[in-house]
Amino acid sequence: MLASMSEFEVIATGLQFPEGPIVMPDGSVILVEIQRKTLTRVWKGRQEVIANVGGGPNGAAIGPDGACYITNNGGFEYHQVRGLNIPGNAAADYTTGRIERVDLNTGKVERLYEKVEGGKLSGPNDLVFDKAGNIWFTDLGKNYPRSQDRGGLYYCKPDGSLIKEASYGHVGLNGVGLSPDEKIVYAAETETGKLWAFDITGEGEVARSPLGGPAGRCVAVQPMHVFFDSLAVQANGDVCVATILNGGITTITPTGASTHTAFPDPLVTNIAFGGADMRDAYITLSGTSQLIKTRWPEPGLKLNFAPY
Repeated sequence: MLASMSEFEVIATGLQFPEGPIVMPDGSVILVEIQRKTLTRVWKGRQEVIANVGGGPNGAAIGPDGACYITNNGGFEYHQVRGLNIPGNAAADYTTGRIERVDLNTGKVERLYEKVEGGKLSGPNDLVFDKAGNIWFTDLGKNYPRSQDRGGLYYCKPDGSLIKEASYGHVGLNGVGLSPDEKIVYAAETETGKLWAFDITGEGEVARSPLGGPAGRCVAVQPMHVFFDSLAVQANGDVCVATILNGGITTITPTGASTHTAFPDPLVTNIAFGGADMRDAYITLSGTSQLIKTRWPEPGLKLNFAPY
């Protein structure tokens, strides 16, 4: 089923490929600008840079210590297509992806991880904290003119003491979120337009594939060619996936039924929930460089350690 969300408020414009919105209690929204390489705070009509992060800050979440943790993809090249800003291959100055911590009071950036199990992080993309204060994050991989680094699902502690590879070999894992009972990690796979579910079996561990390949079970795949980006989970357990090409939010139930809500940008990349009833949806329209706000039919799931 398709629908269109025609009523929304524009919170910010002129952003340089915004993603990773975090709704703050003072009415502001913290987000990353991937192309600008910053962590930025926006209000209606006002913006300020919190930190010049470098590379390609891609996802952001508040941790148990009140700092902002960032998945940094290391940087993209950008190009214009029909007036839209689109990321592509690895930036010319790309070296590695990493996980970083930003002090919101001082803007200090601390690098926590850039390697895992002997290999480098290629392009960390999105992250979510569990109730214990640890991080599940995705790695999109990295594209080059004639080759591609694959990505996966990872787990780490925010103090820099542990990082684990839960699953590797996916074609660009992007958005990540936890089910309300935290028994499942959901991840959106960009290039296939699939939503994957990983059943958690231990600390940083998920159920393995019976054939020995990448872990996970496919919850849903779309009947048309789309790319999946970031995601957020609703309080009822449904998963809202930002969708590219057919720009909008695709809402998927745990059993795989899908509905789509369209927005006027083919590069809809993130959704985050806030407000007293958790029905204020903040959505990044990255192709047109905007952050918008709309009322959502269902409340979002409150994130662990979120400041609201």
